Amino acid sequence: MEQRQAGGSGLWVSSTALGTMTWGNDTDQAEASDLLTAFVDAGGTLVDTADVYNGGEGERILGRLLNGVVRRSDVIIATKTGHATDGHRPVDTSRRHLLASLEASLRRLQTDHVDLWQLHAHDPATPFEETLSALDAAVESGKARYVGVGNTTAWQFAAYAAWQRAGASGRNPVVTAAAEYSLLCREPERDLLPAAAALGAGVIAWASLGRGVLSGKYRRGVPQGSRASRPQMAPYVEPYLGEPSRRVVESVCTAAEGLGVSPLAVALSWVRDRPGVVSVAIGPRTAAQLDEVLGTDDVRLPEEIREALDDASRKR
Repeated sequence: MEQRQAGGSGLWVSSTALGTMTWGNDTDQAEASDLLTAFVDAGGTLVDTADVYNGGEGERILGRLLNGVVRRSDVIIATKTGHATDGHRPVDTSRRHLLASLEASLRRLQTDHVDLWQLHAHDPATPFEETLSALDAAVESGKARYVGVGNTTAWQFAAYAAWQRAGASGRNPVVTAAAEYSLLCREPERDLLPAAAALGAGVIAWASLGRGVLSGKYRRGVPQGSRASRPQMAPYVEPYLGEPSRRVVESVCTAAEGLGVSPLAVALSWVRDRPGVVSVAIGPRTAAQLDEVLGTDDVRLPEEIREALDDASRKR
């Protein structure tokens, strides 16, 4: 699997990241072990988790697997922080909360450091400089190697990144920006991707299958057992089930038929090779799903197909 440089930093990560959001819920530890082993065997390095995934269970399972299933040195652990857990407010990037959450993540992960520590969301109630001073403190202590942000607007990302770049030595650059990015969600192209490029950060794309819709599974309705069939997940998928999305999905399926590959391969390849994207985070629930993703690694779309997909997915 291709390894890519995260922005202008010394951090290199695999072009596909293994997400753990389903671990401890849809994916048990035995299944997670199979996923992680296959991912590392295929050359994958970047494993994406968060302190709030299933109440921290995603981190706990990963921590147990790092002691026996794969070597700690084989993976780049990227975890996220910032969602409050005390019920007082939804987001908390105060110095107090961030540093406490990092200690808790390290305990669950059974490691002394994370490779990439990311803000999971923007907190309007906490000053930028306080939040960023906590990220710097984590790096200075050796408990985090690099820092990133996620799920921000372009101006929020730019404020974080520019503050770090403008400061004296001791401030650590923001090396990644995570964002939803797919043929059904091209908003990052408007501002975030140019901002990240200008400020030396690589984009980690998530939901690059359009929340599963670009796989083509919903072309004939909502399959039993799919995310859209479950009441708790249906609101997540439904925004992409309308007519505008259907036209894009059909274009993806037409391209897939012409190339002799799956719609999943077309959708992932389109995002993976977009300028500025350093890695595409995927969250397979089963080994079979991961195998299909890993099989797309060598798929490269011809320029004319890329242009056709660009046109089909461009908002009119």
